[in-house]
Amino acid sequence: MSAATQTERGPIVFDPFDYAFQEDPYPVYARCRAEEPLHHNPTHDFWVLTRHADVQQAFRSEGVYSNAMGVSLEPSAWGPHAHKVMSFLGMDGDRQKRLRSLVSKGFTPRRVTELTPQVERLTDRYLTRCLELAESGQGFDWITDFAGKLPMDVISEMMGVPEADRDEVRRLADLVVHREDGVHDVPEAGVAASLDLVVYYAAMVDQRRRRPTDDLTSALLAAEIDGDRLADDEIIAFLFLMVVAGNETTTKLLGHALFHLTRHESQYDDVFAAGDTDLVTPWIEETLRFDTSSQLLARHLLADVEVDGVVAPAGSRIALCIGSANRDERVFSRADTFDLHRPKGELAQLVSFGGGRHFCLGANLARLEAQVALRELVTRVDRIDVAHDDCRRVHSVSVRGFASVPVTSVGVR
Repeated sequence: MSAATQTERGPIVFDPFDYAFQEDPYPVYARCRAEEPLHHNPTHDFWVLTRHADVQQAFRSEGVYSNAMGVSLEPSAWGPHAHKVMSFLGMDGDRQKRLRSLVSKGFTPRRVTELTPQVERLTDRYLTRCLELAESGQGFDWITDFAGKLPMDVISEMMGVPEADRDEVRRLADLVVHREDGVHDVPEAGVAASLDLVVYYAAMVDQRRRRPTDDLTSALLAAEIDGDRLADDEIIAFLFLMVVAGNETTTKLLGHALFHLTRHESQYDDVFAAGDTDLVTPWIEETLRFDTSSQLLARHLLADVEVDGVVAPAGSRIALCIGSANRDERVFSRADTFDLHRPKGELAQLVSFGGGRHFCLGANLARLEAQVALRELVTRVDRIDVAHDDCRRVHSVSVRGFASVPVTSVGVR
């Protein structure tokens, strides 16, 4: 039964492991917000919050919604070991504050800003190649040929990953988030890929310890607060988090941006026909709201939570449904409509990057990459045709996006 069909009658089935749900979860989200804002999935035994106010409060609350068991619903990724691959996303309190503070010594706003020329250079390289493919009549894939390459290269250059290794690192990162149909846990290939990435970054950290360079890995090794430094396994976990969370989510943002805008003719014309780069910022923010990359983040309840008379007991797993919160009619007018001209006050309420002490450390980098990439696209192209029916989504419990967005033709300015 499809996600859309099951919303029409009978009990709500909120199953993020189901491929049909992953294709279009929004009808289920809407029904949860209206009927069961604190919903329980008895099959997999987790709860889910779907209203904006509840999700936002959970992000900002202290002492109730714990990260110490990780942020993933999959059984093998859930537990006190989660911090080994999710870094400070798998921690609470002083432990989280310490690690995030030390990491921030290396991953500074200045370091992100200084990446701008590199982002511009890489954008030019990959976009030029895409346009050459289009002009030759071959067409190109927005994900394979552009959106999948740019974030990986940006993060890899920042970390110090050699260019020759980047395709393999991206392949492993893709396997980490991919989920098999009917498998309600991290598949064996994902577990193996995670171990391979840890081994790779361990070797890189060891190399930088012996021969420091001007990259993030060396900066993390040098980071120090009152004599306290990061241990090797803490650096490895942060690098793992960056390549999986930072790379994947930005790729998905760029994919959604092109997919959704090109399905809305008048707004598409506002941007491309007019060549209006001033609309790039609202285009990015509305994409983040309308179809965000990170859909679900798990928490461990340290106390009972009650919503509308329903109680999720302490000790439970609970998912904060970002994708649903961003479509909440109580906050966003015409919430299911993609609208480039949405009021700024509404866009300021999106929760795509979380909130509170766990607000996404890479938010500025994601926005920088999207700004540079989409501005360059609008500057160089006045028409871009996407084969929407041939677009193919990734399959993941918590990450939403495309594996393929074929572009059939473009008009170059």
